Amino acid sequence: MRSLLAVAPENPLDFLVVLRNALAGSGPAVLPLATERAAGMPVLGDVPKRVAVVIETSGSTGVPKRAMLATNALLAGAAASAVALGGAGQWLLALPVYYIAGVQVLVRSIAAETTPLVLAPGHFDPQNFLRLAESLTEPLRYTALVPVQLARLLDAADDPALLAVLRRFTAILVGGQAIRPELIARAAELDVRVVRTYGSSETAGGCVYNGVPIGDTLVRIVDGQLELSGSVLAEGYLDDVARAADRFVVEHGVRWYRTGDLGSIDPASGRVTVLGRADNVIISGGEKVSLDAVERIVRSFGGFETAVVLGGDDAQWGQVPVLVVAGAEGAAADLAGVRASVVALLGRAARPARVVRVEQILLLASGKPDRVALARQAFAGTPDQ
Repeated sequence: MRSLLAVAPENPLDFLVVLRNALAGSGPAVLPLATERAAGMPVLGDVPKRVAVVIETSGSTGVPKRAMLATNALLAGAAASAVALGGAGQWLLALPVYYIAGVQVLVRSIAAETTPLVLAPGHFDPQNFLRLAESLTEPLRYTALVPVQLARLLDAADDPALLAVLRRFTAILVGGQAIRPELIARAAELDVRVVRTYGSSETAGGCVYNGVPIGDTLVRIVDGQLELSGSVLAEGYLDDVARAADRFVVEHGVRWYRTGDLGSIDPASGRVTVLGRADNVIISGGEKVSLDAVERIVRSFGGFETAVVLGGDDAQWGQVPVLVVAGAEGAAADLAGVRASVVALLGRAARPARVVRVEQILLLASGKPDRVALARQAFAGTPDQ
């Protein structure tokens, strides 16, 4: 066993030293947390000796979990990424290091023996990103972003200097949540190489790139849900044996992680498609409705680009899809067209029943909508449509 240290990594380069020691086994395992989360953190217990990092999940739809990651899993993820991207290189860190995507930027830098550049925390400004990216020195250059950051960069890409810098990246990894197809299309039109990543804290970060498993990752579908296997899997959850037993299973000597995501695998190409969360499904009038599927259609319409679809109670149908929009968003949009498109593609049970307006779409630090807080806020008021 080894001790576990909770840290608030205000300076990621200082944390890089702590992380390197954790990976090497010469220091304690680390649990990076946001400053407000780390404040008053009680003394933590021990973790298995092979565990180097514990990552707290985002908790966008429920209670956060703490995934225990071994050194081998983290390094396996970094090695698989380097092979898939065409080689190790220098990274620009634009994400918090208390999320797995940020930690993996540092792990990849350690494995590549390169020094990452660190974007200052706070509001993501394309010009600050430009100035920092211009300082990258290695021939292979990478960064990892969430979709909202990529969107801001592409919106500002009419600046020739910014566009030139974006094109110099060997790859820009984008993940953490669903990515709108039009965002990927815009990047392709601008000749900016974006790699869509899929993974989680439980898989040491992204282990499927552009729908293709990397490294020794295996993917299968069980009861419509994606399950993953490979060297990148977490050891389990800190102080939560029951939940770990539910999520990690062993069959015929192979250990699998039940992602809780709905998905499909193309039988010809083996390409993986993620369809949404299995637990983001409601029963409306006796029919199952994937709120993620509804949300993807809604967001393809102008005026609803940031809308969130939640399940709301309904006296007649039990539950119905409800659109949550910020401020005046969607006021002049074609709501009838949105509803008609959803019905045509998913059936009448998926038709958004009403619209609720909130002051802003509340987000987690990862950029994902905070669905728990949004539901609390949205359903405290009265729907207006």
